[in-house]
Amino acid sequence: MYYKKPTYSYGLISSLIFSLFGFLTVYGQSETKKELIRINSNQYEMRSFVSELEADLQSKEAKINQVLKTKGWKKTEKLKDGSIVELKDIGTDGTPLYYTTLNDPSKQVSRANALYSDGLLDLGLDGNGLQVGVWDAGVALTTHQEFDTRAKSGDGTTEVSSHATLVTGNLISSGVKPNAKGVAYGAQVLSHNWTKDKIEVAEAAANGLLLSNHSYGIKSDRVPDWYFGSYIKTSKDWDKIMHNAPYYLMVTAAGNAQKSFDNESPNFGKTADGFDLLLGFATSKNGLTIAGANTKIGNKGELKEARVASYSSLGPVDDGRIKPDLAGDGSSIFSTNSTTNTSYDTSAGTSMAAPGVTGSLLLLQQYHEELYGDYMKAATLKGLALHTADDVDSQGPDYKMGWGVMNAKAAAVTLQNKGYSTLVDEETLLEDTTFSITVNANGTENLMASISWTDAEGEYINRGDLNNMTPALVNDLDIRITKNGKTYFPWKLNPKKASSAATKGDNLVDPFERVEVENAKGEYTITVTHKGRLKNGFQDFSLIVSGAQISKCSIDAPSNIGLLLSSTNSSTISWSDAEETLYEIQYKKFNGDNWKSEFVWENNFEITDLEAGIVYEARVRSICTENMLSDFSETISFEFNGYETELYAYEPFGFGESLKIMVYPNPATEWIKVEAELSKDAVYSIVTTLGNTLRKGSAIESIDVSDLASGLYILMVEDHSGMKSTKFYKD
Repeated sequence: MYYKKPTYSYGLISSLIFSLFGFLTVYGQSETKKELIRINSNQYEMRSFVSELEADLQSKEAKINQVLKTKGWKKTEKLKDGSIVELKDIGTDGTPLYYTTLNDPSKQVSRANALYSDGLLDLGLDGNGLQVGVWDAGVALTTHQEFDTRAKSGDGTTEVSSHATLVTGNLISSGVKPNAKGVAYGAQVLSHNWTKDKIEVAEAAANGLLLSNHSYGIKSDRVPDWYFGSYIKTSKDWDKIMHNAPYYLMVTAAGNAQKSFDNESPNFGKTADGFDLLLGFATSKNGLTIAGANTKIGNKGELKEARVASYSSLGPVDDGRIKPDLAGDGSSIFSTNSTTNTSYDTSAGTSMAAPGVTGSLLLLQQYHEELYGDYMKAATLKGLALHTADDVDSQGPDYKMGWGVMNAKAAAVTLQNKGYSTLVDEETLLEDTTFSITVNANGTENLMASISWTDAEGEYINRGDLNNMTPALVNDLDIRITKNGKTYFPWKLNPKKASSAATKGDNLVDPFERVEVENAKGEYTITVTHKGRLKNGFQDFSLIVSGAQISKCSIDAPSNIGLLLSSTNSSTISWSDAEETLYEIQYKKFNGDNWKSEFVWENNFEITDLEAGIVYEARVRSICTENMLSDFSETISFEFNGYETELYAYEPFGFGESLKIMVYPNPATEWIKVEAELSKDAVYSIVTTLGNTLRKGSAIESIDVSDLASGLYILMVEDHSGMKSTKFYKD
């Protein structure tokens, strides 16, 4: 058995320093980070596959041209509702496959707005420095006023598409018109015509592209029934691209065919029920297929109501996988139009729901890079989105909106709490091994664990078999949570009972599994195993856990702060200890403008290069994650004397009552007296607000202040139990 010790927050120190103090002012996908993605992509396999795709494209274009010539059909047409239809492919059975844009006659629904500056989380995210690919019926109007210079043609296409412009605006519009502001309004779009989509995506993904949006698909009224829900060659091709470029994730619209009555032989129910309508790359395993939702969101980002949009295509796919994966807002989206550089339009459909999710995912990649210095693999990003989605209606996933409505706010909080109450880890399972980790439930929320992996392309391709249930899954991983002999299983759906609620059991078809333990208390073991042989002898996977006590870190403000000892050029501050806690200590000259910060794991810190006769201030706080910080401790003041002493020789710091002092009368005229339990050795210092020491003496006697000028002063008292200060005013 392979046992992995939980990952605590020790690796957070550098990222915390950057995120807390803003040292990293420019984020983005640098060439160095693109090179890391290139290294992790299977370049040889991708080059070979691109050559195969190019040859395949030439063959298909020849077949298409022959069909067009023989049948007298149009290759491209524009329908009355504005949709663009183009003969794009020839199926393995000879069926002409028409691609169509998926609009039908966002950021709030996905909670992406919580990640903006002044949003609920106030993270300042906008996608700046990141690129997202858009493939569509043409390219966006790159000169539109909402895009600045951030929309560019990625393939040199000059044919401008109104639909591509709408999609691009939903992604990156800057907000010249505020209600048209895009989800990732600082990002850059590389806009492409869909003609060579697989070839161009394969090349871009191998060279660092993280995300692409595809708001189009096969037109549902021009294919035989067996196509619906089938894993066909185009499904396999896209899975192969994602498998060989593990940082790249494809996001596609589910389609708008729910009321089309196009599938007369669905794998569940009657045609009018609207099930079994997903086509082409919408049935791929590794990508995200996005449904449209009608929702109500509260002012704190909570989902109050959600239902699948009446147009949105439903699953299941034929092998029973959970598709669509997620839902986004596709209703009445106001966005850019290509008529002029200042024109806008309103559109609805899964075409608009998909870019809302794509933009949210891009912000999460930006946030992960800011926190941890690198990007998530696609399986991690996908798993995070599914793990944190808002459940809808009955518990668990369904074939209407998958795992629920995208919740970027919850996903960002999961990233923030990594190493504290969550895990977001990228692991590898070797053949014939077991991965195991033990965690404690935090007792305040359900314990939830998910695994997500980018699976190898399916081995079976449907070539005409109606509702064939052969699984597309190649490497079947399993996750379980156990405690005291009881095993908790993941969610799964049954395509033969597509309208029924999800159940729990052995999931044989999905490359994402989620296990939940309600009212979890105590220690649990999370185990990941596999069935059969693993292709290539291993499978990378991502583990997401929430509702756990990963670290014993304390976010209580440190107590008992005080001086421990001094030397000729330094003083050491000490405070109460807590396990696995990072401390930030701040210090400065008394009434100085800027605090100096240091980070330590120990509960003491030596402040060096101090000046004798100067008064300093110090305070400490606990840090568990970027989102888990305590308040600062009380501020202590101390005068550095420049000689060596142990300040707590009689009563070591932390084992007695801290010294508490008051001074009276206050304001004072002639004299003051210290009110505290003092030893005969207690001494005082009177310090100006500029840090200059005026006088010293015994603190157990009345102190003459008659000759002091009017103003504010600090009285510092040092005794065996420590040093304390208070302020008084001299009339």
